[in-house]
Amino acid sequence: MTADDAPSVAARDDLAGVVDLFGWLTRAELSRALSELAFKQRAAVDDEAIAAAIDIAVAEYALVPAPPAALSEAGATPETVAPPSGANGGDTDAVADPDADRDAVALAVGPAAFPSLPADAEDLPHILDVPDRSVDREALAAAVLDRLSADAIAAIGESDTERLETLADVTYDIEAWAPVDAGDIRDRIVDEADS
Repeated sequence: MTADDAPSVAARDDLAGVVDLFGWLTRAELSRALSELAFKQRAAVDDEAIAAAIDIAVAEYALVPAPPAALSEAGATPETVAPPSGANGGDTDAVADPDADRDAVALAVGPAAFPSLPADAEDLPHILDVPDRSVDREALAAAVLDRLSADAIAAIGESDTERLETLADVTYDIEAWAPVDAGDIRDRIVDEADS
């Protein structure tokens, strides 16, 4: 995928559509899926463009990091579903590779997404060796609400009005997406914007 192809192949809703095909994917699995799509579309693969597209989707809440408690996989228990937290298989005393941790983050469809499938995406389940997976929406929604609150506090602390506008929109998205109340977060954002 080239940088010019990134918006059409890896638009945030297309990314969400790819993740939705599987229930959840790690960043590494999603990157591989996007590389496979680019190959099928006879486009050059640009790993930096793929990583940037995923970062944007996560920042805009189209994709959200999913906690291990929200993940399930056919034939696995919740304790064995989550990838190890370090590159060394979970040995917390050894130094972990930060890039390995980043690639192991599980991503699920977030509240700001309208999942759509890019061309040839229907072939991905046959290409990727990924077991049947699902996401506990209640556990995911609680984690997303916590993240939204932390992001709002950070944006208020940095007086980042553009980020606050994005987060205000997400407070409405999350309420339509899950049975949660983001009113307190929205009120805090509005109060900051009005001051």
